[in-house]
Amino acid sequence: MSKNNQELCDTFAEQLIESGADLSKIFEKGGLLKTLTKSLLEKALEGEMNHHLGYPKSQRNTKSNSRNGTSTKILSTDNGNIEISVPRDRSSSFEPQIVPKRITKINGLDDKIISMYARGLSISDIQSQLYDLYETEVSSGFISEVTNSVLEEVYAWQNRPLESVYPIVFFDCIVVKVRHDKQIINKAVYVALGLNMEGRKEVLGLWMSKNEGAKYWLSVFTELKNRGLQDILIICTDNLNGMNESIVAAYPEAEHQLCIVHQIRNSLKYVSYKKKKEVSADLKDIYVAVNEDVALDALNVFKEKYDSTYPQISKSWDKHWVNLINFLKYPKEIRKVIYTTNAIESLNSQFRKVIKNKKVFPSEDAVYKILYLAIRNLEKKWTMPTRFWNEAMPFFLIQFEDRLQDYI
Repeated sequence: MSKNNQELCDTFAEQLIESGADLSKIFEKGGLLKTLTKSLLEKALEGEMNHHLGYPKSQRNTKSNSRNGTSTKILSTDNGNIEISVPRDRSSSFEPQIVPKRITKINGLDDKIISMYARGLSISDIQSQLYDLYETEVSSGFISEVTNSVLEEVYAWQNRPLESVYPIVFFDCIVVKVRHDKQIINKAVYVALGLNMEGRKEVLGLWMSKNEGAKYWLSVFTELKNRGLQDILIICTDNLNGMNESIVAAYPEAEHQLCIVHQIRNSLKYVSYKKKKEVSADLKDIYVAVNEDVALDALNVFKEKYDSTYPQISKSWDKHWVNLINFLKYPKEIRKVIYTTNAIESLNSQFRKVIKNKKVFPSEDAVYKILYLAIRNLEKKWTMPTRFWNEAMPFFLIQFEDRLQDYI
């Protein structure tokens, strides 16, 4: 605020206090602040009309154009709905600046709607909140129009340039229900979460598909490459269909680490409730081993104990062994950064919070919109490196020296 504006506000405040006005009523709904806003807007509009016509209202008209009464307009504001009188001219050439034509909201109402939408409130909840706070009634179409204004920002974000190297990138997905051709279908929303060279989290993109496979994942990796991501040291995923083949094709030097947490979850899927704790403890001997040889011994012990009852568990570990034990070559502190997808699981839990009230999305755009807004809120908190990054990065600089020369 400029010095002149501050002095003007101070003078007005002093005059208001000296007038003996009940200050407790000023900020009430429908109180003096709302009345003052109406008065100021109408005075400003009258001033704009004077300038447009070239003569004040009190002066006799000598011009070809003249005033033609007023029209009523309802504005949604932070203090509730305000009905104002907008002056008109006979030639309909008056274009107000302070409250332009077709504008029905002022004072940051858009930001409040977007903020509530980003936190997962349904459209009806947003309507109720706005009415409770400001006695402002807004239509569902109006809220959709406001939130749709974010889509252009979503598209720009989805196509933004990326850094050339991300040491670790996690891939995972959540499932949402989307209306499509008068049907409701399940769609997987895939998310890529990168840890950059400073160890800070960054969502690289969102993709939606009904099916996954090598061809699909290759298109995702090609998009990432086209946006500037030329190298990934370690890619951590669940056992997504076609992922391994696509990594070999797009980032042949990247190490593919399957998420141990997902592997354990899948291993326990068919274990009886009474045995889950015991089986889980024996599986832990595999992934906390000091090296691959010890881990393989632990797997053999597990086979002897459980293959007669749960043969599918050891078969799964055998099948994916190469991608499950990549992390064992790293120091203990770094393993926790690599072998679990805690970072992306945390992100997905935030996603689930904001979509829990959205039983069915009307379109894919609606899904991208709310998830992008959730990401935008989360990234404000992602200011520090992930835990153990100070221990991990020096190791990466040695292990991948030829690929990280620019950072040494």
